[in-house]
Amino acid sequence: MKSTSSRFALPLGLGFLAGVAALCASMVYAQAQWPFAAPTTPMAQRNALNLLLNQLSWFQNATRTASAYSGNGYGLLMQQFQAVRDQYNGLKSTLTPQQLSAGANQLAELDSGLNIIQEAFNDYQAEVANGQSSNSAFVNLCQVLRQAMSVWTQELRRDCSQLRVGW
Repeated sequence: MKSTSSRFALPLGLGFLAGVAALCASMVYAQAQWPFAAPTTPMAQRNALNLLLNQLSWFQNATRTASAYSGNGYGLLMQQFQAVRDQYNGLKSTLTPQQLSAGANQLAELDSGLNIIQEAFNDYQAEVANGQSSNSAFVNLCQVLRQAMSVWTQELRRDCSQLRVGW
């Protein structure tokens, strides 16, 4: 025969654990969130630059092949363009304060260049809304993006060399 205390021990223990779990779940903890700072070492800069250059290559490839993606080419280009922006921001996060200061104007011009290139997507939509065939407008979009991104990439390489990115 079991004693009365052992018969009630398991339900009481489980009840206690459930109460503690409920109490812990209801507590809100305020913790400071420290932003992640990317390393500014030459190796981190080289890696970030290589990732950006690879993404630029993939974007250029997408401008050549996007029409084969039956109606989803526009979305593919937008996605690839956003990935270029993200990689570029990643590269900037690896620059030292001295590089950021010395290259402030150059970086601002690169940022502006991406903003101008992004306007090509709006131009495509306006051309289609004005009655141009979507195929013709899309071919124009791909050509403009390919040429503009080629110029932007040359400027990026020149600026990175002047700022000694990855050295």
